Amino acid sequence: MRLISRLNPAEGIGDFWAYIRRPQPYRWPILGVSILMSGTLLFWVMGEKYYLPPERPRVSYITSFAPDRTDAEIIASNRENQARKEALAAEQAEREETRREIYRAFGRAAGMDVEEIEREAAQERAQEQAAEQARREAMTGDSIADRPE
Repeated sequence: MRLISRLNPAEGIGDFWAYIRRPQPYRWPILGVSILMSGTLLFWVMGEKYYLPPERPRVSYITSFAPDRTDAEIIASNRENQARKEALAAEQAEREETRREIYRAFGRAAGMDVEEIEREAAQERAQEQAAEQARREAMTGDSIADRPE
């Protein structure tokens, strides 16, 4: 019971009222700043932040082909692309052969055995291709295409 008698708010309010009624030059500014600080603290603590779920993105598809193409148009487009691909590959092979000719001429001018170097390079390429083929077969395992009918 002693604790409750100590926590009597009437005495505290009486003391506060006596202090405010006393004539002091800064009592109203001090009271205003006190209320402002307490209010700001309560506003900051009680503030609730609610984040809305993000808006679902609108997906727009970019199509390169007309959606109403016929099978014949698709086949013709595929053949045209394949012809373009083969022309580019032939052009690339021609450039590589020209480059090899330049290196052969340079090698001959430097006194190197160009044919021996080409044989070694061909062997290395064959070994690399065989290793790549073995790696692919190991990854894919038994293929349906390899099975006898």
